[in-house]
Amino acid sequence: MKNQQKTALVNIRFTWLLPALTFAFSQTSFAQVGTEKKAVIAVTDFDTRNYNVNRPELLQYLTNELIRIGTYEVMDRYDVEFLAQKDTLKIEGCFSKLCLSTTGKKLQTDKIFTGSIQELGDQIHVTLRMLDVQTGVFEKNQVTEFLKIPGNEFMMIRVTMNQMFGIPNDDNIVRKLTIKADYDNTINNPYELKLRADGPRMGIGFFSGLNASIMQAPTKEGGFDAYPFMFQFGYQFEKQYLNEGNFQALFEFIPNISGMDQGRVIPSFTFLNGLRNNKTGFEFAFGPSLIFTKTAKGFIGPDNKWYLERDASLFLPDQVNITQRLDSRGTPTLTTGFLFAVGKTFKSGKMNIPVNAYIIPGKNGMRYGISFGWNGRDRYELKK
Repeated sequence: MKNQQKTALVNIRFTWLLPALTFAFSQTSFAQVGTEKKAVIAVTDFDTRNYNVNRPELLQYLTNELIRIGTYEVMDRYDVEFLAQKDTLKIEGCFSKLCLSTTGKKLQTDKIFTGSIQELGDQIHVTLRMLDVQTGVFEKNQVTEFLKIPGNEFMMIRVTMNQMFGIPNDDNIVRKLTIKADYDNTINNPYELKLRADGPRMGIGFFSGLNASIMQAPTKEGGFDAYPFMFQFGYQFEKQYLNEGNFQALFEFIPNISGMDQGRVIPSFTFLNGLRNNKTGFEFAFGPSLIFTKTAKGFIGPDNKWYLERDASLFLPDQVNITQRLDSRGTPTLTTGFLFAVGKTFKSGKMNIPVNAYIIPGKNGMRYGISFGWNGRDRYELKK
């Protein structure tokens, strides 16, 4: 009986001890994985001897890019400079295997990252190299050729570094930096791509002069019994046909509907030729505007009132001077005008917000207004 009790007690203790040992072992394994050290890498110098670029900024950018990739424990630039001063190491201009290996051992790093940027003919060559300090061998090398586009050096280095570490690049950016034919005038327009502002438009238009009076007049007198302003809704289609420097020339087509707020449907079609600054978003444009609205032929009588052409027989011939103008009793007619517009496209995240003001001169009064819209495209798009 006692032996059976002892056996049962041992079984209970073993049953409790096995899960405890398993848990302790798993925690130790996880701790070892979590504390596994990455290889230490340092950026010592980068060869910019025949290229005009800010060396301290470039070295810091390389350090930041290595941190972004996350494969290695990156030595801080301040630590590199401190240890170099402490041990009187000359790291500037150190590019040979022997020099880099010796420097890496004194800095107590596993890897040294270096390279160069050079202007060769009409190209820029970016070379990146990573030395294994213990073996003294460059274990990674990457050379990429780019178009000569000043101001894009950091992007070129990022593309090259992504290639070195097998990270996918944005194909549009690579084409922009490497293929002339794939980017519209990259050499002449290195800093900006084409700004897109097509999309829905809405706003308000105003009448002035005689047209404003006709809009407010009662319908029995040929007026529209309406306010001298109308809300508008439409869509702007645009096509770039020239891109030079910071500017692009555009053709714009804007179908539009006005007057729905007053129970009317007044369609119009505007064709514009414009010039836009890609960098600031400012633009101006001009072109014909075709509007369908009710007009009638008539004349101003001796009493200074408007009469329709059918009433001409009531007056002497020299009192009748037939003209055509807005009249709610008339028939829908295609009228023309010439529109001048200015505007600016604002940026909010990936949303573009174009705001425009326009004016249409006319002998019976000017029409003018303001409109705005938006689109969700990237502000600057590469040409496909």
